[in-house]
Amino acid sequence: MGFRSFLHRMTAPRPRHRAVRTPVKLVCVVNQSLKMGKGKIAAQVGHASVQAFLNAGVTHPAALEAWLATGQKKICLKVPDESHFATLVDGAKARDVAHHMTQDAGHTQIPKGSKTVLALGPADESVLDELTGHLKLL
Repeated sequence: MGFRSFLHRMTAPRPRHRAVRTPVKLVCVVNQSLKMGKGKIAAQVGHASVQAFLNAGVTHPAALEAWLATGQKKICLKVPDESHFATLVDGAKARDVAHHMTQDAGHTQIPKGSKTVLALGPADESVLDELTGHLKLL
């Protein structure tokens, strides 16, 4: 999506979707096996969050509107390695939860293509808790 399309999407009158009346949040799950530094983690979570936001505007606009209207709650969790991402993605697909896998470009600390952060949502908090409730905070 180009910058002009993005601006139009953000400023155009909102279409009316079925309102989401439950708490909504965005979850970022960080791959701990890569031993990323704090700054690298922050950058990768930023990439994941922005792309999840953009994707949700297309695929789940009602959830995105609810998330924007209620303070954009987000949390960061961790998994020991990328093998845990597959189960989370399968669960997200089964529950119709927007998701985005961020992979590194390989310019700095870690190899190109490494799966760094999985963003889930914005989506219903209770659904995300079913998926990620067993994970620890970052």
